[in-house]
Amino acid sequence: MKTELRGNSKHTSLPNPSLFNTTQDCLSDALKGCLGSLDGACIEKLLLHCASALESKDVTLAQQVMWVLNNVASSVGDPNQRLTSWFLRALISRASKLCPTAMNLHVAPTLQRTWTRSMTGTELAGYVDLIPWHRFGFCASNSAILKAIQGYPSVHILDFSITHCVQWPTLIEALAKRPEGPPSLRITVPSCRPPVPPLLNVSSEEVGFRLANFAKSRDVPFEFHVIDGSSSSTSSDVLSWEFSFQFELFLGQLSPSMLDLREDEALVINCQNWLRYLPDEQWGNSQGRSLRDEFLGMIKGLNPRIVIMVDEDSDLDVSSLTSRIITCFNYLWIPFDALETFLPKDSCQRTEYEADIGHKIENIIGFEGFQRIERLESGVRLAQRMKNTHFLSVPFSEETINEVKFLLDEHASGWGMKRADDMLVLTWKGHNSVFATAWVPSGIED
Repeated sequence: MKTELRGNSKHTSLPNPSLFNTTQDCLSDALKGCLGSLDGACIEKLLLHCASALESKDVTLAQQVMWVLNNVASSVGDPNQRLTSWFLRALISRASKLCPTAMNLHVAPTLQRTWTRSMTGTELAGYVDLIPWHRFGFCASNSAILKAIQGYPSVHILDFSITHCVQWPTLIEALAKRPEGPPSLRITVPSCRPPVPPLLNVSSEEVGFRLANFAKSRDVPFEFHVIDGSSSSTSSDVLSWEFSFQFELFLGQLSPSMLDLREDEALVINCQNWLRYLPDEQWGNSQGRSLRDEFLGMIKGLNPRIVIMVDEDSDLDVSSLTSRIITCFNYLWIPFDALETFLPKDSCQRTEYEADIGHKIENIIGFEGFQRIERLESGVRLAQRMKNTHFLSVPFSEETINEVKFLLDEHASGWGMKRADDMLVLTWKGHNSVFATAWVPSGIED
């Protein structure tokens, strides 16, 4: 997608257009046609020029470009300015690691960091309702799960997600209305979690207690289990490599006996925005396989009734910094643009949502190695990975598609949905945002 095709096509006026005359000639040449104002395409040129300078360890040129970006960026401006402010933070973070003493850029007050905070349950519900970024996956997944478990008296969901089980009350409501009566429902979650937003101010055990009370009010037999064996901290200060280590320990425990799998129950594996946080490099004692592939092989061995995979539809796991910046800038404008359509510029809710996206941008741009945990792969690449692990895709039913359309009707008109093979894709103004897929191990499909 070309930057100039964005929904927000405003030009950002520069406080001092002559600032280009103070930069090196190569920078000025790169910005021909951008004098006096900066649209998305010109901002992208600046970001790429800064990335190139950092990759070549030219801190002086990087500082000059960041000074220009600092005159454009604003966390309370239009979507381009707000997005740029987070890229500037990430670039400053990266440059400070390269040459701490040389980074003396004083950013504008509006660019000071907004720290991610832990939410209450009510705030988390409002967070996921703001735009259909998460609800799209919940809706498609729950509908596919309901279809897959028809006729089973018991259901066991092994839940890998970053949204603290906020998906499940809707499913419990649907199970309570099943004509033949609700099945018994078990939900199992790992105690370890990626150190990323959204954060919740209660433990997993408390989440389970609240879900149990809700299920009881709907007469749905319910159990909730947290698989221990690692730290239960949900702080964003937890080291990224520590999560990978904890999750490897968790996988070592993952077995039918540990999960207490029962003959009469349908096992559901639910992965929402999770797989990207598992390293794709050779890991530990995996005999040449990555932790990501180890995980897929492990869940296949559990013989689940259905496996749900939902994630953001972009490729952000490449080694090249400039490539990551191009992809990230042309993908993460989507939530910034969508929020502009219905929230005022000074909305605290908008600022916090954007801060969580900024947390992601800083990890993608500012870190390398195992510290860079935001390693998205697109739906197309994920589908190939699943096929390589001997999973078969399951198409979504017309009923599911209609339910997703009904959900999107509650949001801004820019949101849409398309089918790509057996995949459902959430779109904003025609651009891919989130994908949802369903899978079964080869040999058990109906």
